[in-house]
Amino acid sequence: MIRAYKFLMRPTVGQTIALGEMLRDHCSLYNGALQERGDAYRHTSKTSVKYGHQSAQLKEIRAFDPERQGRWSFSSQQATLRRLDKAFAAFFRRVKAGETPGYPRFRGVSWFDTVDFPKDGDGCRWDSTPRDPVTRVRFQGVGHVKVNQHRPVVGKVKTVSVKREGRRWYVVLTAEQAQPEPIPKTGNVVGIDMGIANFLGDSNGGFVENQRHGRKAAAKLEAAQKALARFPRVRRDKRTANHRRAVQKVAGLHRKVRCQRLDHAHKTALDLVREHDFIAHEDLKIRNMVKAPAPKPDPETPGSFLPNGSAAKAGLNKSINDAGWGVFLTILHAKAESAGREVIAVDPRNTSRTCPECGHVSAENRTTQEKFHCVSCGHQAHADTVGALNVLRAGLVRRDANPA
Repeated sequence: MIRAYKFLMRPTVGQTIALGEMLRDHCSLYNGALQERGDAYRHTSKTSVKYGHQSAQLKEIRAFDPERQGRWSFSSQQATLRRLDKAFAAFFRRVKAGETPGYPRFRGVSWFDTVDFPKDGDGCRWDSTPRDPVTRVRFQGVGHVKVNQHRPVVGKVKTVSVKREGRRWYVVLTAEQAQPEPIPKTGNVVGIDMGIANFLGDSNGGFVENQRHGRKAAAKLEAAQKALARFPRVRRDKRTANHRRAVQKVAGLHRKVRCQRLDHAHKTALDLVREHDFIAHEDLKIRNMVKAPAPKPDPETPGSFLPNGSAAKAGLNKSINDAGWGVFLTILHAKAESAGREVIAVDPRNTSRTCPECGHVSAENRTTQEKFHCVSCGHQAHADTVGALNVLRAGLVRRDANPA
């Protein structure tokens, strides 16, 4: 299996400048390759330029501009071109599927934050000085950078990436390792129902509180963004020190909320994996859940629209995004795989409207957000608990129908 590790780097002032130049030059390569593809399609009889053609040009590009392109790893530049190729592949896939395509966009220097090295030892070297008590990673054109390695790396390092988050620099590794030994069985099974009032409710009647990290930081974010909005829009190299500090303030607050959300997701998923052998959850289509409602044209007044509940839906979408269901479910699946647990996603339709006692399905069964009262048999319970019970039963049926 492949496991990822993320460590904070401690570059010197000179190394920080070199890392920034590396991102800038790779960003320039990405934008140049994107420009070439667009021009070839528009002006050369709709010719499509592929990755192989652009990769073959790298040798000439490096020889033409040795100061900016020739100093960096050839493999990392190929990875940047593959990144663009993947963006175009996703664009054409969405076009064929009839979805909103989203043509690949040019990247500003502040939007291009990652450089990939496809192979450890080719332009980079993890733990480049093993006899040194301080862990270091070496990058071509940058040098040996100190790393705050807070846990050991197990397995063989396959790829290395440099990532910038605000003013911090990280190294991200992927390591290939053997499948870990599963943790001891507990004999417990559980179903979980994701929500807004509570982050989740389980089939045993337990609840996990929704921390609402984004809402708690909303006042500070609003003040920081208002302070940033007072500065005129100028080129990046013309910004004042106060402008840069305002940008860093907003980015720091967003980073704190993201870290808090990740921490909560990791801890909640770890508790579930340690205590249960089998976990069932709803197969939520979060992207569809947070879509804005379609406008309603007024047939009597051309050019005007009827109320469509967009304000209330915007508040619900904000709460869904703040809860971070998608991040949590991704982490849950990863931890379950490492621990030898089984996680199954089931169809979420009618899970909160079906009575677990008599099986009656009706929208009237759920009287409020929290209360469930079956109109057929009179069964009463918390709505999230009822939903989790139905999710667990559906998950067990699916597991028994498709044994491993």
